[in-house]
This record gives sequence, structure tokens and C-alpha cells, in this order.
Amino acid sequence: MIEVLDAGPLTTVQDLGRPGWAHLGVPRSGAADRGAVRLANRLAGNPEGAAALETSLAGPRLRIHHDCVVVLAGAPCPAAVAGRELALHQATRLAAGDELIVGRAQRGARTYIAFAGGIDAPPTLGSRATDTLAGLGPAPLRAGDRLALGDPYGRPPAVDVVPVPEPAGEVEVALLLGPRDDWLAAGALDALHAAAYTVDAASNRVGVRLTGPRLHWARPQELRSEGIVPGAVQVPPSGQPIVLLADHPTTGGYPVVGVVAERALDRVAQLRPGDRIRLRPVPNPV
Repeated sequence: MIEVLDAGPLTTVQDLGRPGWAHLGVPRSGAADRGAVRLANRLAGNPEGAAALETSLAGPRLRIHHDCVVVLAGAPCPAAVAGRELALHQATRLAAGDELIVGRAQRGARTYIAFAGGIDAPPTLGSRATDTLAGLGPAPLRAGDRLALGDPYGRPPAVDVVPVPEPAGEVEVALLLGPRDDWLAAGALDALHAAAYTVDAASNRVGVRLTGPRLHWARPQELRSEGIVPGAVQVPPSGQPIVLLADHPTTGGYPVVGVVAERALDRVAQLRPGDRIRLRPVPNPV
């Protein structure tokens, strides 16, 4: 059992989500940085899809009630137990009565805290993930909450070094054009290609809101709602693009001018307000 003394700005339970329910209006949700939660779980001796904690910009303060093993991955941040500093990507044994303090992210936005055995929260539609938009899964952590852990799956692997690049303050990702790039006015794609957009403070697990050159629509009418996927880049009437993340709605009425490949979404999910992103349009080969 783990007791939450301070939940931090937003700490949620996340696994790899609940795919396969979009036809019923339920998004996949799950960890925003899927690579980081997979890594944290592997280093804790868990299956990659075990439930862990995802922090947002700063982490929680937790009291440990039973001996356990913890691993941190994702955004680097200060973390300590009883005056001992914890490094990323290392399995650390905690004793009953210890307090784990996870501080503010130094780079990146999201740190993952995996415990051997995983967080044993009740599953909803096959997943323990917190969906902040749909309200499915466990509620975001609050002071006083108690989290149960499952039985450890086995001993954590012996690992000396994990060569994982740290989150960057500026990223460049390919944008596969379509299906509605024809809704952009002449010159808008050139402006998109040339600009570096800044991450807005209103960004969250639903999407990364960007600020930069306005992308004007070529058509005055509204678009009927269409299905959307993680990584879809919507352009609302403001002309400021939004890169959709894990908790995005399953349909939307703003034109999707392109999609960021899923393998690049982990880097996008680690962007924090003030960071920059370059979206490089590439033609759709289909």
C-alpha cells in the first residue's frame, strides 16, 4: 500500500490504455509517453503494460507502507527517499515507512513512477488508465489516497546504464499530410514548414496547443465531425494548431491537416510550456 501525502499538480494512474473502443466514443488514453512507461515497467520487472504513475511537471510525495521496488523514467527530476537521491532508470528498494519525494521536472513534462507489481487499481474496459477527458479510470491522485500494489512479477533486471536521450526543449517531427490539408489557404503549408511553434500553457493530456504563425482556412464553412487519432494535428478557427495526445476525443469538427507518426509522439508529449516544435510536412504516400 502507498499513501499519497501530496499529489503534485497532476498525478494519474496510467498504463498502455484501452484501445479498441473508439467506435463507442472511448479514446485509448494511457501514458502520454508510452516509451517511458514501458521502460519504467521493464526496469521494475513488470510487463510493459502494468499500471504506473504519470506526473505532470512535478511529482507527488508518497509514504510507503510495505517494502517495494520503484523505478523512475521519462522527464528527469530530483527524487529522494530518506535523504538518498534516486536516479532515473534504476530499481531502488524502499522500506515500509519511507517517504518518496518526486520533485519538479528539470526537462520535459512527464515522469513515470513504476512499482514492482504495478498499481492495482480497478480496471475499466480492460485498462487502469486515467482518462482526464472522458472521466474513465481512477481519479487523479489527491492527498489521502491509498494505492494498492500487485504482487511482483519477478526480480528487476540487472542494468547498469540505460542510453535514453533526455527530453529536448525543441523537437522536429514529420507531419504526414492529410486528410484535410486542402482546407488550408495558399501559403499556409509553407508558413507551417518554416515556423517553430511554441507550446502554450493551456496544453494538457488532450493535446499540445501551439502558438505561432496563423494557419488560415481556405474555406469559410464548418467541417462535419470526423474520426481522429493520436497525433492528429487540428487547426481550429484561431489558426493555431493542436497536436492531439492520449486523451483526445474520438471525433472532431476542426480540419485535421496532418498526423504526427506515433513513434514521434513520445517526444511531443514531453514538451512543456515555452518549448518549441517544428512540424515538417511530408506528402502522404497513399
